[in-house]
Amino acid sequence: MPPPRATPKAEVLRGLVERVVFHNEENGFCILKIIPDGKTSSASLLGKAPRVVAGEEFEARGVWEPNRDFGPQFKADDLKLKRPDSLGGIERYLGSGLIKGIGPAHAKRIVEKFGPKVFDIIENESKKLEDVEGVGKKRRLEIRESWMKQKALHSIMLFLHQHGISSSRALRIYKTYGDEAQAVLQENPYRMAQDIRGIGFKTADDIAYHLGVANEAPERLKAGLLHVLETAAQNGHCCLPEAKTIEKALELLGCSDDLLRSQIEPLIESSQIERHGEFLYLPHLRAAEQSIAASVKALAASPAAYPPIDEDAALAWVMKKTGKELAESQQRAVREALRQRLLIITGGPGVGKTTILRSILLILQSKQVKLVLAAPTGRAAKRLSESTGLEAKTLHRLLEYQGDGGWGRHRGKPLVGDLFVVDEASMIDAPLMAQFLSALPPGAHLLIVGDADQLPSVGPGMVLHDLIASGTVPCVKLTEIFRQAASSRIITSAHAINRGQVPDLKPASRSDFFFLEASEPEEIRDLIVQLAHTRLPAKYGFDPITDIQVLTPMNRNLLGTASLNHSLQLALNPPNEVKFEIERFQTTFRVGDKVIQTHNNYDKEVFNGDIGHITAIDADPVKLHVRFDAQRLVEYEPGELDELQPAYALTIHKSQGSEFPCVIIPVSTQHYVLLERSLIYTAITRAKKLCILVGDERALSLAVSKQESRKRFTGLREML
Repeated sequence: MPPPRATPKAEVLRGLVERVVFHNEENGFCILKIIPDGKTSSASLLGKAPRVVAGEEFEARGVWEPNRDFGPQFKADDLKLKRPDSLGGIERYLGSGLIKGIGPAHAKRIVEKFGPKVFDIIENESKKLEDVEGVGKKRRLEIRESWMKQKALHSIMLFLHQHGISSSRALRIYKTYGDEAQAVLQENPYRMAQDIRGIGFKTADDIAYHLGVANEAPERLKAGLLHVLETAAQNGHCCLPEAKTIEKALELLGCSDDLLRSQIEPLIESSQIERHGEFLYLPHLRAAEQSIAASVKALAASPAAYPPIDEDAALAWVMKKTGKELAESQQRAVREALRQRLLIITGGPGVGKTTILRSILLILQSKQVKLVLAAPTGRAAKRLSESTGLEAKTLHRLLEYQGDGGWGRHRGKPLVGDLFVVDEASMIDAPLMAQFLSALPPGAHLLIVGDADQLPSVGPGMVLHDLIASGTVPCVKLTEIFRQAASSRIITSAHAINRGQVPDLKPASRSDFFFLEASEPEEIRDLIVQLAHTRLPAKYGFDPITDIQVLTPMNRNLLGTASLNHSLQLALNPPNEVKFEIERFQTTFRVGDKVIQTHNNYDKEVFNGDIGHITAIDADPVKLHVRFDAQRLVEYEPGELDELQPAYALTIHKSQGSEFPCVIIPVSTQHYVLLERSLIYTAITRAKKLCILVGDERALSLAVSKQESRKRFTGLREML
């Protein structure tokens, strides 16, 4: 390992903005050419500002960082800008395109005539502008109106900065509330937590404190209660017991119990939360579960309505066509699928779910039944398509998601098809399942396929588990492991873990599953890097970047994604003179890197969980090119790079719905908070050819004995 670099010391830099090289209005990210005070030559500054104009004076706190291609750059954590005082600065400022009606030539004439009083003239005595050559009444009015708009933005920004709000947050607040921003914040700063993505309760509470909001103000207590329910939803719960909600809110707010309880009824009266029995719900999650329950009951109540099918003849035909003999349990599953309007097929790896699904689809296709296939993620949809030979879409694409909660397909404009098949259903959360079921056309059939023992969805709910546990939905549970699969220790180990047993860890030659003992986190990390970099490529011929995937329970710590990605990138794709690289958002991106998209981006048609490779980086203007598959080459500007992360190591949650030739998993007591059975089971079942656990046997037995992720508060099972 190379020695850690010394952290540069933060300093304050002041000067003039010479030119705006790049500015992203969405997140405020900017690259500026600046002239620092006391210097004559320009330098580059990277920072965030709601808007920035050439000629402005700046004050920035940050560090100088070397850059091989652009020379030293000042990386600002905090950037404040103000109108210039010098005549040169004023002229550049006015001629920057900031004010409608003033270009460089007019700016020069106006500054020559009015000098430093120019701003006052525009605002209070704009008639005098008509004395300047080329400025008539129409242009003069345009200049003043544009100036007043900029001034309003400027004063709001100043107000937000004075209350300790960073530039990027200030920009989001201004974009949401416009000229009302100041009034909204003074009335109820906690509104931001509801209205603005990226501003949660903690940030709003901080701002409220700066604005002098009292510790036990009703708005603060209500916002705290909502925050507890929203945090629970982020952790997968659809509701929380009222007593638990109060307990967590008291920890958060540090207020009196009576005062807090007194705010629950007003929240219920204003429909911000709902109470059902001992549970409190956010209304949209209650509505989602109710909608699922109603759709499922309606589907399960009516029999299949396919064209007439002779089951025995169909089974004989399909076995001949595929050349695969179906076992008794598999034949039973096919028969059920031909009889039921709604059916769940569930089971672990190696039980033949894919074979059954292909058989069902071939039979129904031969009867001209219109089939529609979908899965929760792009990679799961691709796998479904490869295994069936039919087109499969992501649920978001199938439902024509339009961003910001809008959908093209819904109850009023349903989907078109006879049988809808959804694979990897354990990953589907309650709101998405509700949307999908509501968009099914009248008379549709539904086949849900998934492994209920895998990790539940990242979003709220455990829909597949609840549907099966309710006992009201027809369900085929497959448990028999077939011959070819039974010889795979990946599959037998996964099933052992699922039964709560530590699998056989004794090494065996020609095995596809190994456990390598290492106790200290540093030792585990170094062994993982060594395996990925040299040992596995040498022994099995794996490509270290495309074939090998490290999966870890968490983002933080020495064995989290951030640390492992840094170590793996250094080993697998080190810097050199030829490779261009760029650093943004505390991450270095290099040509050849494996990266993952972390948000759905409908404009670029790339989705959360898509994995790609950086093929090129342009220097001027800076652009990064990522190939996601044979068809998709996507460009990113510097301000958009917070959507990408290195993908040499992924969290196990992010790997759901994917398969990789080789998987390496650290198992350490450092992760003990997160270690549990579904997590390890999900990670192991991502491996197609080889799975290696590296770590501590105690940590593995701890994980196998815990079943935390299955403890979620949901209401769907009871509703069914």
